[in-house]
Amino acid sequence: MTITREQIRELADFQDEKSCAISFYFQPSTPRNKAHKEDTILIKDLVREALRNLESKGKKDCARADMDRILRLSAELRSNGTHAKALFACSAQNIWHEYDLPANLSNTQLFVDRHFHLKPIAHLVGASPLLGVVLVDRQRARIFELRMDELIEREDLFHSLPRRGRSDGFAGYDGGHAQRRVEDEARQHFKNVAEVLKDLLEKGVFEKWILACQDAHRSMLDPQLHSYVSQALIGHFHADLGHISHDEIRTHAQAIVERWQADRRHELVTQALSQARSNGRGVTGLRRVLRSLELGEIQTLLIGETLQSHAIECPGCGHIDAHLVSYCPACGRATQEIVDVGEAILPWVIRRDIETFYVKEDPEFDKVGNIAALLRFRSDNIQPISTAVADELGRAGAAYPGRLRRFASR
Repeated sequence: MTITREQIRELADFQDEKSCAISFYFQPSTPRNKAHKEDTILIKDLVREALRNLESKGKKDCARADMDRILRLSAELRSNGTHAKALFACSAQNIWHEYDLPANLSNTQLFVDRHFHLKPIAHLVGASPLLGVVLVDRQRARIFELRMDELIEREDLFHSLPRRGRSDGFAGYDGGHAQRRVEDEARQHFKNVAEVLKDLLEKGVFEKWILACQDAHRSMLDPQLHSYVSQALIGHFHADLGHISHDEIRTHAQAIVERWQADRRHELVTQALSQARSNGRGVTGLRRVLRSLELGEIQTLLIGETLQSHAIECPGCGHIDAHLVSYCPACGRATQEIVDVGEAILPWVIRRDIETFYVKEDPEFDKVGNIAALLRFRSDNIQPISTAVADELGRAGAAYPGRLRRFASR
């Protein structure tokens, strides 16, 4: 089963104070011999190390049942084919979720903590829009959803062209009339496709889409598209609807998405650094990004793949601070040190549906601490109402409610 955004949000909300939330990621390796035992040996080693760490903290029993189940699962994972696997478990709260992922995780990993570790999934889906792929010709349209590397057909729209008689009639009149009718029906077909796309985008089923068709068909569809449907189009490729396979559709679409993401990532990094230098809608550095995250200012988060930074987290209020203080400045509780702040902030990011890009090998981005953000607004640029103006508004509101509304609307 492919993971959805709603399921990722549920995982981000989960917390277990006994530190028995298990996150397991399996990346299939290329076997070096016919025995295919390398993955099984690796999983056993990871389980043994995790249980040893839990035992040192006096918590071995809380994860034993889930660890045993993972060991039993390792035999099935060897025949998992080209898919990777994500598994989240907490037997104390009756949780066991398995999801298929594209087989491009960095490696096989096992985490045991108070919350689920979501960074490997965030790398895959953080900057991926809800994507539609539309194949169209003069008679038919097929609409797919592309979720990670899974292509799922959603709509199959078809209309029948009028039947032609044996003769074109007197002086070709009947033939010309039939041809015009064919053109009208084709035009109506493309209009219907455009309406379906508009509806899917308005309902949030898709955020972006890709078009696959012949050039002549695109010229007939384009004039029918609403302006924001056109703006949501991120690319197109040439395709014959009747002769293209699912694998070909997926390959073309994924290549377009990867180009779009790379271009958008570069554009956003440039914009964030520029806005931060001018004290505009951009911030850089861990301390400023954490502050903006808690204030709800962030629209897009940019994290370096090599980000390594310690911070503290309050187990009570969830406050995360770049200053390694012993007590939370927000609520006063004792803090816990975290060694991977990029992982720790993900629940905040996921719950608030913040667009997230991971940045790789960018010297300018490295210089600002490998973390930056573009903001929806900047709270320190919002001018407070002066006491005198506030008093005047209060007096006007009490005496003349209608006048206050007119004053405030100026």
